[in-house]
Amino acid sequence: MRIISFVTQKGGSGKSTLASSLAVAAKEAGERVFVLDLDPQASLVNWAKTRGSDDVPVNAVTPGRLQATLAALEKNGFTLAILDTAGAESPAAIAAMKEADLNIIPSRPNIFDLWASELTRATLRKMRADYVFVLNQCPPAQQTARVEEGAAALEAMGGLITPLVQSRVDYQEAARQGRGVTEIHPGGAAAAEMKAMWSSIKRRLAKSKPARKAA
Repeated sequence: MRIISFVTQKGGSGKSTLASSLAVAAKEAGERVFVLDLDPQASLVNWAKTRGSDDVPVNAVTPGRLQATLAALEKNGFTLAILDTAGAESPAAIAAMKEADLNIIPSRPNIFDLWASELTRATLRKMRADYVFVLNQCPPAQQTARVEEGAAALEAMGGLITPLVQSRVDYQEAARQGRGVTEIHPGGAAAAEMKAMWSSIKRRLAKSKPARKAA
């Protein structure tokens, strides 16, 4: 089983929105996905209640129960666990960082998010944990200079996964409905971004340490 954690010390970066749509895209690509919500706001637990289906199960979990929960998921045949955390350094975020095969740091293309991303990166480097950035909520194409500056800054800090995710109505609408963007508008640009992102993450995971095997 592979474990992905969405982590950042800056709120409002879109972790939960990305995590939910990515979970659906991975499920549609053949993964058995389980989402663990370590954020006290429980955004993904509420998303799952709105969804009203157990095809992408979501549970809240505490830092102390995380290892045991992941072991149980692995034993039950899940192939991907996605962990969502609060926008702050906390015991839950630290636990998620330690367990992840890959930490994903979403950042909006503005200086405050980039500064916060640097703090998260420093924490992950101390742990020697694998991480990658994703540039999220990018403005429309006419503001490409701002996006290019943000991308260059994140590439300088470490890996930047593609594609860049634009600010699109589909993401918010999908979250509101308890669905993923690939479900509400399968042929749309947001759906294409999520499918491409899952492909990029899967390639990155294939280059990392071998997947853990159930006991």
